[in-house]
Amino acid sequence: MYEDKRFLTANEIYAKEFKIDARGYRPQEVDQFLDMIIKDYVDFETTTKRLVGEIKALEAENDKLKAEVRNLKASLDIAGSNKGITNVDLLKRVSDLEKVVYGE
Repeated sequence: MYEDKRFLTANEIYAKEFKIDARGYRPQEVDQFLDMIIKDYVDFETTTKRLVGEIKALEAENDKLKAEVRNLKASLDIAGSNKGITNVDLLKRVSDLEKVVYGE
């Protein structure tokens, strides 16, 4: 993903050497600027890796929750198919069975 789009690593930036020209830039200023770029680059890489890990964890949690929703919907469908039977009906049936079993 991100790794494919990157052209340089922090070490490649650090190791880069430029040819010095008679009218070139001051090497100390270039080095200081590149040091700042390297720090930003390292911070960017660290943040990217952390965020990729968080994305993977959230995707796994999302998949788990989707499976739970599917299971709950299936449970509701099963419960919905028994619409004609209420708790009162069940209690009456249990009461009738107790009368038969215990001979009341």
